[in-house]
Amino acid sequence: MRHKEQSEGPSVRVLRVGEQVRHILSEILARGDVHDDVLATHPVSVTEVRMSPDLRHATVFVKPLLGKDEEAVLKALRTNTAYLQREVAHRIRMKYAAKLKFLADESFDEASHIDKLLRDPKVARDLESGEGE
Repeated sequence: MRHKEQSEGPSVRVLRVGEQVRHILSEILARGDVHDDVLATHPVSVTEVRMSPDLRHATVFVKPLLGKDEEAVLKALRTNTAYLQREVAHRIRMKYAAKLKFLADESFDEASHIDKLLRDPKVARDLESGEGE
């Protein structure tokens, strides 16, 4: 039965820990606790944290404000990963410190692309002609 439960998606505990890690990282970045010139000049949103089932790995999705200098921000976060991992481990008090992996959050770009496609006159025409059937 346990195997079936895990195939349905992440457990409540995994989701809760991911949300705690997201809040901690957001707070650290917002307060400017990381001494990095790039991170000091670029506000960063931590949009989601996905934890592995064993809670040892965390994939952190981030988006710089207005998407500016995304690669530089990712590089700065990756350079400061050890510090951020220590801070998260200290504040969350878990048996193991989760290894953080920073990725750009592409969901906003994908949503914009889909919205642009749906607003295309050809698509709108096709959608209108399909409603009469």
